[in-house]
Amino acid sequence: MPTRTPEPLSAPLQHNESWSMDFMSDALSYGHRFRTLNVLDDFNRQALAIEVDTSLTAERVIRTLNQIIAWRGKPKQIRVDNGPEFTSTALETWALENNIKLEFIKPGSPYQNGFVERFNRSYREEVLDLYLFESLQEVREITDEWLNIYNYERPHDSLGDMTPIGYLEAA
Repeated sequence: MPTRTPEPLSAPLQHNESWSMDFMSDALSYGHRFRTLNVLDDFNRQALAIEVDTSLTAERVIRTLNQIIAWRGKPKQIRVDNGPEFTSTALETWALENNIKLEFIKPGSPYQNGFVERFNRSYREEVLDLYLFESLQEVREITDEWLNIYNYERPHDSLGDMTPIGYLEAA
């Protein structure tokens, strides 16, 4: 693994300056495992995507990022852990081609990716731990409803009791 020199976690001063992404996993009611790819803009804590499927390869990560960039614009950097999808040649090549820095956290130091880790806790407590899902489609539908509330209706202490979208609009 290449030497990493992670930057300290600090809130960016504008949107698309720094995104964070991370994976989570859970299971359907009958035991079939699934994963989520969570992508967050660190500036306003807006959840840009939660991709849900049984397998999320580096190519799928790239496709999801391209979809976000098409409507949101490109980030300067993306903070990630050292998982195989994030350290893949495919993602590294994509980042270089798009002039996006991949900011790797120190292995075993999830606090260095604190914005998405905090988001993951909310998603775990308010969605994944609350439901017994029967299908991936059900996970996606409930997640989409929750994302709308999270981004547009729910005030966040870290944003001065504003919603992520309200904070972005006020900036």
